[in-house]
Amino acid sequence: MTEERMIQKVHQVTALIEREAGGYVALCPELDVASQGPTVEQAIANLKEAVELFLECADAEEIRQRLHREILVARFEAAHG
Repeated sequence: MTEERMIQKVHQVTALIEREAGGYVALCPELDVASQGPTVEQAIANLKEAVELFLECADAEEIRQRLHREILVARFEAAHG
C-alpha cells in the first residue's frame, strides 16, 4: 500500500480590521473575503477560517482570478471644510 501525501499550498494574505457596532469586521483584500467577530482576535480567526474554506472549495481558475497578489495599505490625511 502506498501512502498519499497531501501537499498544502500556503498563501500569505492581509487582514484589514474595522470596528463596527457590536464587534469587528475583517476583510482579506487579496481574495475579497470578509468575516466578523466580537473581538479583533475572533474576527481574524473567523476570517482565516473563511479564507481557508474559500481556498478549499474554489477551483484554481477562480482563485487565480480573484487573487490580488500585491496589496498596498497606506494611511493619509484628507481635509474637508
